[in-house]
Amino acid sequence: MELSENVFFILAILVSLLSFGVAAFFYHWVKSRHSSNKRIEEIGNHIKKGSNTFLAREYGVLGRFAGVVALLILVFLPQPIWMGSPNENVLMAVSYILGTALSALAGKVGIQVATIANVKAAEAATKGIKPSFLVGFRGGSVMGMAVVGSSLLGVTLVYMITKDSSAVLGFSFGASSLALFAKAGGGIFTKTADISADLVGKVELGIPEDDPRNPAVIADNVGDNVGDVAGMGADLFDSNVASMSAALVMGMALDRTGNAMQNTKMIFCYAALGLLASAIGVLSARMGKKGDPTKALNSSTYITTAIFAALTAGATWLFDFEWRIWGATAIGLGVGLIIGIASDYFTNDNKNPVRHVAKASKSGPAFTILSGISYGFLSVLPSMIGIGVSALLAYNICAPIGAGYAMFGIAMAAMGMLSIVGMIISNDAYGPIVDNARGLAEMGNLGDEVLKITDELDSAGNTVKAVTKGFAIGAAGLTIIALLGAFMSEVNLAAIEKGLAQITGFDIMNPLVFFGLLIGAAIPAVFSAMLMLGVDRNAQRMVAEIHRQFKEIIGLKEGKEGVVPEYDKCIDIATTGALKELIPAGVMSIVITLLVGFIGGVQAIGGFLTGNIVSGLLLALFMSNSGGLWDNAKKYIEAGNDGGKGSDAHKAAVVGDTVGDPFKDTAGPSINTQVTVVSLVASIMATLFLSFHLFG
Repeated sequence: MELSENVFFILAILVSLLSFGVAAFFYHWVKSRHSSNKRIEEIGNHIKKGSNTFLAREYGVLGRFAGVVALLILVFLPQPIWMGSPNENVLMAVSYILGTALSALAGKVGIQVATIANVKAAEAATKGIKPSFLVGFRGGSVMGMAVVGSSLLGVTLVYMITKDSSAVLGFSFGASSLALFAKAGGGIFTKTADISADLVGKVELGIPEDDPRNPAVIADNVGDNVGDVAGMGADLFDSNVASMSAALVMGMALDRTGNAMQNTKMIFCYAALGLLASAIGVLSARMGKKGDPTKALNSSTYITTAIFAALTAGATWLFDFEWRIWGATAIGLGVGLIIGIASDYFTNDNKNPVRHVAKASKSGPAFTILSGISYGFLSVLPSMIGIGVSALLAYNICAPIGAGYAMFGIAMAAMGMLSIVGMIISNDAYGPIVDNARGLAEMGNLGDEVLKITDELDSAGNTVKAVTKGFAIGAAGLTIIALLGAFMSEVNLAAIEKGLAQITGFDIMNPLVFFGLLIGAAIPAVFSAMLMLGVDRNAQRMVAEIHRQFKEIIGLKEGKEGVVPEYDKCIDIATTGALKELIPAGVMSIVITLLVGFIGGVQAIGGFLTGNIVSGLLLALFMSNSGGLWDNAKKYIEAGNDGGKGSDAHKAAVVGDTVGDPFKDTAGPSINTQVTVVSLVASIMATLFLSFHLFG
């Protein structure tokens, strides 16, 4: 069946609007849940106020940064305004601003619902695990539906209006640049508070995790929202936009040969069906009779995957799309599940790695850290093989279609892996909501039975979060390989205009390529170090503040009635430090990309992106999995195993968890955004790198 591309644009817009409707329904459903505990309401308001205050200050900083970048784009990109068409520069700058605005909105929506859902989930736990689970999941689903709906709507509108690859890349760069800083800032905030609260509370004083006597406890709960909700929302908004943008750039180039825009139609059709499958998945999610939250979350993912595969197969048959490209998409989807299952094995407390680390903790924190790092490195191999195999298969399946389709196959595999991103975000946002609910239950004295329920929900959140992060990192890997193809497309378009030879690949025996390769491989390590040093410096300041309060506020340590810590002081330390530390690491990545490009030209950038991809994927997977493993080893001990709470093994596991915190929630998830950002910078600067460079 031959249909106009406008039909597919309308389909994408309608499904986006449907997702907003689902998000609105869940938001009102969560908001209408019963809550009457005044103490929990009061603490919840503290968390909400702290989260919104941080977000406002962070967005103020990022707004100024985005304004400067938009001005530079206006003047210099896609080529200097005095040399090309001013309209192209204006479109690209406006697209960039739209990308940053929608990415920021994704974070804001997440904060709004999460700070309501945590209170409702805590109180729902008094009625049992099923109602509390549903509040947490539906709260997360508001964000899942809103984020993916806005990303699909944004890309569709930018493409419909401009039909220009530079504008699409500009939109994606806006989403990625804001996500990079939002994830870094939120990650520094949340881990500053988490580490400080754990080290002083659990290790030094032996008080419970969310004891209201601890001055850092509210900052810790605020951090869950600004890091794991707002930052993660912006991050996955960016990943989804980047995968669509890479596919569109290559699809548009292939469609110029004249095939009735079939590739572009397929991209919008598959993206819309992925969001539709996610909407069906979140609407049908329920916990089974046995009440296993991990099983419920994973089952929803598998159901959504099956729905997407069936819908896209039907669309491929109906609209006469290329079956080989559907095959590449299905490969990406399947490998995403495999990566998730591999992450689950290394982070689930029902599996051997977590239990071995918990047992090793009986011998002290050195063995906790040593065993955790070892399993973290082991966990990298299955995922790296999965990404490599999916790229290889997608490339070879699509190569017979014609020139350029092999790389397009990889881009579609990345889209396949991210096709159910609405469900992935829903599962991911569930984690911090139930984590906060657990803290509220403890601070509101709701009893041991409620704490047991919220602990079970929280443990499921940690396990599934490791799976969803594996999914996101794997998809980022394929997306970035696709962006390398998009970079080549942009370079070749510029080369044709300038009458230069086109590039077909990057030879690592070329010293320019190897020069870029080495520098690109080092960037994720330096980037991670800068973020974790930021957490280190900030946490030391907060630990000193906690010590001061316990020393100077009479009766605080003993928990005398009416004696309350100065929570705002810790929130302010985390906020000020995070805003100070969030810009340098991201700017460093962008500046070095520009330097490599202007020194070695497009060949050096090809090597730079390749090194950045491989090194970034390895470190991101390692840090995400080892951090999740340490966290669940601690929770496994707290559940009464290997000595239980208060034992030496527990204290060692808490130390391991504090090492893992900035791994899994600051540096790890920020790396894939960093790699995406530098890939997009390379693509939008392709013409300038081709025209101005020192060597080559």
